[in-house]
Amino acid sequence: MTVLTTHRLGEPCWVDLASSDVPRARDFYSALFGWTFDEAGAEYGGYLTMRKDGRTVAGIGPAMPGGQQDAWLTHLLVEYAEDAEREAVEAGAQTIAAAMDVGTEGRLAVIADPGGAVVGLWEPREHRGFELVNEVGGIAWHELYARAYPAQIDFYTRVFGWQTQVLGDTADFRYATFGDPESPSGGVYDADGMLPPGVPSHWVVYFGVADAEAASQRVVELGGSVVRDPWDSEFGRFAQATDPLGGLFFLHQVGTGA
Repeated sequence: MTVLTTHRLGEPCWVDLASSDVPRARDFYSALFGWTFDEAGAEYGGYLTMRKDGRTVAGIGPAMPGGQQDAWLTHLLVEYAEDAEREAVEAGAQTIAAAMDVGTEGRLAVIADPGGAVVGLWEPREHRGFELVNEVGGIAWHELYARAYPAQIDFYTRVFGWQTQVLGDTADFRYATFGDPESPSGGVYDADGMLPPGVPSHWVVYFGVADAEAASQRVVELGGSVVRDPWDSEFGRFAQATDPLGGLFFLHQVGTGA
């Protein structure tokens, strides 16, 4: 079992879902991934910490009133939320939510990067982030679908100190990974020509499954939708899905079947 106890500064350390129906989302993901959950008190708005085999994986909380779409949010580890927010804004980002305390768990700011992708900045205190990676039911990959690829690569490199490795640099496939070259945390994909009109840059999260085909079938049985049937690439076997409320995520076949 791959268990994380620390995360690298500037890289993803947490993901959570803003849901228009928290109990329904909880039941869907619990059934799909075998997650259990801890419910925070009323002061946290009924926020759920999801676990797999006792290890923290992700959170589910209520979407903001006013029509916020159900969506997963990636959070980057920062030393000081205010400083990271300020540096991000100076580099062309916009503040969505100014740095604030989240009880005794940590401090959170939310920004939109220069390409419009929304991302959280997490300064940990008691809550250190997800613990299970590259395992069934755990986090498997993080990816930025970028409409302003060069500007966004430059932004994260300057503000968050990313090390990037180019995997492709052609009109058909422009992609870079970030993090330790031996164990990257995620990637950035030039998605400007692929995203439908009106869909902004955004982060997506991949969850590990034992069998992408079986997991896709289970998504449908539980009321979700398969956006793209399982496919193979040189990087593994994947599928793209949404939960019953429209939250987008990917399945990544991990382990011996990957």
